[in-house]
Amino acid sequence: MSSVRFGIVVFPGSNCDHDAYHAVKHVLGHPAEFLWHKETDLKGSDVIILPGGFSYGDYLRTGAIARFSPVMNEVVRFARQGGVVMGICNGFQILCEAGLLPGVLMRNTSLRFACRHLTVRTENPRTRFTAGLRDGEVLNIPIAHGDGNYFADDETVKRLEGEGRVLFRYCAPDGTVDAASNPNGSVGGIAGIINETGTVMGMMPHPERACEERLGSADGVKIFASLIGSFAEHTV
Repeated sequence: MSSVRFGIVVFPGSNCDHDAYHAVKHVLGHPAEFLWHKETDLKGSDVIILPGGFSYGDYLRTGAIARFSPVMNEVVRFARQGGVVMGICNGFQILCEAGLLPGVLMRNTSLRFACRHLTVRTENPRTRFTAGLRDGEVLNIPIAHGDGNYFADDETVKRLEGEGRVLFRYCAPDGTVDAASNPNGSVGGIAGIINETGTVMGMMPHPERACEERLGSADGVKIFASLIGSFAEHTV
């Protein structure tokens, strides 16, 4: 399999950029490069990762300032031309602010920061981000967020559900979706979605922090491996 080149954007306040770099470069063995937020060159990246953290200190609201970083003009252009973009946690928030994904991430209903391992259920294994997973497969992946409460209007949620654009949903270890398994109040227990063309994904859980068993889980590898494999198969 040929290499897939990852570009990992670094904003002031990013704190999961090195985790993402380690996962794709050292665990999965693919080239990766950091892209500073003031840059306007994506340096030939095949995949752009917007990592987790607290870009610009979460001032105004999460992702609101990062959306206007110089690099984001290029990321938006890249995405609208069919480029693959993966937003994790704060990256998901930025994608929503940039209009590349619908909806918004609001304050957790508990009003508390949530940081722990939990389980999510695979809702659609027929995308380039999930092709290596089984329908309904449960993954053990950590979260770390205070604003992970995904919300969209009823029409948007209905469209996401009907078009198979909900990729992951918070669940109990046996796959049951219920309120007790939802860590932030996200509508429908939604933990991850994709855009209309299946090339832009946002998810609140951190797969890059679940790529080695010594970290408590290696389930995150399956997501990155699915994405890498999609390039070999020339799927979109």
